[in-house]
Amino acid sequence: MAMKKNHMNDPSESLELDANSKDDGIDNRFDWNVEEEHAGERIDKHIAEIMADNKSVSRSQVQEWIRNGAVTINGSPVKANSKVAKNDQIHVTLPEPEPLEAHPENIPLEVIFEDSDVIVINKPRGMVVHPAVGHPSGTVVNALLYHCKDLSGINGVMRPGIVHRIDKDTSGLLMVAKNDLAHSSLAEQLKEHTVNRRYSALVYGVMQHDKGTIDAPIGRANHDRKLYVVTDKNSKHAVTHFAVTERFDEYTLLELKLETGRTHQIRVHMKYIGFPLVGDPVYGGRSGRTLGMRGQALHAEVLGFNHPRSGEYMEFSVPIPADLEHSLDILRTR
Repeated sequence: MAMKKNHMNDPSESLELDANSKDDGIDNRFDWNVEEEHAGERIDKHIAEIMADNKSVSRSQVQEWIRNGAVTINGSPVKANSKVAKNDQIHVTLPEPEPLEAHPENIPLEVIFEDSDVIVINKPRGMVVHPAVGHPSGTVVNALLYHCKDLSGINGVMRPGIVHRIDKDTSGLLMVAKNDLAHSSLAEQLKEHTVNRRYSALVYGVMQHDKGTIDAPIGRANHDRKLYVVTDKNSKHAVTHFAVTERFDEYTLLELKLETGRTHQIRVHMKYIGFPLVGDPVYGGRSGRTLGMRGQALHAEVLGFNHPRSGEYMEFSVPIPADLEHSLDILRTR
């Protein structure tokens, strides 16, 4: 079974550049000359792509640098929509790290693996990954800041170490970077789709196909910008692979493998093909039949990646949480 929507992918290119550390110890300055193949690109897009091998940089971050005067072309300030030309000299001065605003909290963490570069945890359902509006504390980040003092600073003061996320009401494995080298490596692996992320999910309906792929782009819903939908407008390429693990009278247990990692991807894709997640308060659509679940029946069960320093492939797995196992036991006895 394959479901596909047409989509456009922007090619990502890389170019070697040198950090200008000189004799003063400053390592936040970058300079390079534009090559012919990049002529005509917008400066914000150009910097985000060129610096991808050195820093995990988003286009919005680059635009903020530009607004603050941290980017010049041939020594002159620029606008985000400025175009680069062949042999233009680009200079970027990264801002100094902001004072940390997320505070350490003594919250228990189930640590699956930890060394000087990476920490892997089993996040419980109901726990938010990083502070945000409405969730200023009690998050994974607050717990991590108490547990380990060394986290990468690439993603800013409110998301130290966070390379990827799982939803508040999703349980399971999460990898966190403890330094910038680890962060860049793990972010690149996510970008190249080489991280092995497999989920267990209980969905409404009996899936007849044993396995399949959902290839459908995801973007924000026009009627509610907090929601995501399958759409061709302002969307991003999204691919989810599924395989049936077990069938019940009105439900199916699936193994889902992410090829891409868009916000709410599994939840949106499963709703799109008519098999929404049990207990999903937003995309589920069947609020009276949650089988006792508080939050969606989605668990990040397997996580595999290459260690950012040694290059060794590492894979971890954790069993599904007790409440989901209880729901499955109920279904098996029907």
